[in-house]
Amino acid sequence: MLRKLTLVVSVLILASLVLAACGPAATPAPASSDSGASADQPTAAPASGSGDTAMPAQASGYGEIMNRVRERGSVVCGGRTDLAGFGFLDANGNNKGFDIDVCKAVAAAVLGDPEAVEIVPLTAAERGPALQTGEVDLLSRNVTWTSSRDAQWGNFTWIMFYDGQGFMVPTDSGITTIEQLDGATICVTSGTTTELNLADAFRQRGLNYTALSFEDTATVYGTYEDGRCDATTSDKSQLASVRTGFQDPSAHTILDITISKEPLTPAVPAGDDQWFDAVKMVLFGLVNAEELGVTQANVDDMKTSDNVEVRRLLGAEGEWGQADLTLDPDAIAKAVAAVGNYGEIYDRYLGPDALNIPRGPNKLWTDGGLLYAPPMR
Repeated sequence: MLRKLTLVVSVLILASLVLAACGPAATPAPASSDSGASADQPTAAPASGSGDTAMPAQASGYGEIMNRVRERGSVVCGGRTDLAGFGFLDANGNNKGFDIDVCKAVAAAVLGDPEAVEIVPLTAAERGPALQTGEVDLLSRNVTWTSSRDAQWGNFTWIMFYDGQGFMVPTDSGITTIEQLDGATICVTSGTTTELNLADAFRQRGLNYTALSFEDTATVYGTYEDGRCDATTSDKSQLASVRTGFQDPSAHTILDITISKEPLTPAVPAGDDQWFDAVKMVLFGLVNAEELGVTQANVDDMKTSDNVEVRRLLGAEGEWGQADLTLDPDAIAKAVAAVGNYGEIYDRYLGPDALNIPRGPNKLWTDGGLLYAPPMR
């Protein structure tokens, strides 16, 4: 009898083990709040049988800058206050310029207020550290996009000004070629690609020069204007801007020489793809607005345009990613209403009634230039 009972118990134990092995796997416990994910951060949606695309889980850091900007109520923008056309102070002490309007466009799109910006003046040498430490939310200050900067500083968004490095010399010097600068003393801003390009250009040609380097841009050009340098070098747009402030602009000539590519590009700190994408979308919107004929004056009327691309751009129909980036449907309309489209910003500070810098490669691609932005859809 005892042997039969033992056999029955053994069979029951074996059967329970088999059933446990064939049963469904245990459901993992949800991640704890110590995982680093934000409480309001999007999580992966379950895939459905209808073929809907599941939202991917977002990396740590996603949305942090956007949240910080909204909690603060302003966009902290690294810029400058000393370069006519790009970043300067007007007679009332207000920040103005092409780069400043980029910051205002982002503030208008994200916060609904173009004046919700805090401009932090940065020297050339301070630009990288300000991005790396997150001191600024956005760097919009004549910064050239290079491979090493992209790897080390942060995320570069979209080229907003195509430039190239050149030279300015006294008109009465008679200098017209780079070879005539052999042995010259050249004023240059330290901590810039300008300094590196100068060294490359002269080395490549077997020429000699003496560099007078200063971190402060005003000192560079003040030293040149005082006659202590035979020439000065920088992006041609900067040379044109600075020359307008000289005592006698006609006494200085910008040579017809370009020694580098200088794609000037706003940048953001690394680690937050939501903020990176949101800033890019605003820049795309400004360029597409010019291409589609949307201006500061007609933006409200254009919301009922017959053109579906225009209606989508302005948030009157369809989506271009606003919801994913937590932006209002009319975010681009707000940006254009605040500062105008790309062409309007350019003309305001760099056009014929301002610095009179020809658009050249900064014309729209439809007009033979390089300016191009992905479609908003």
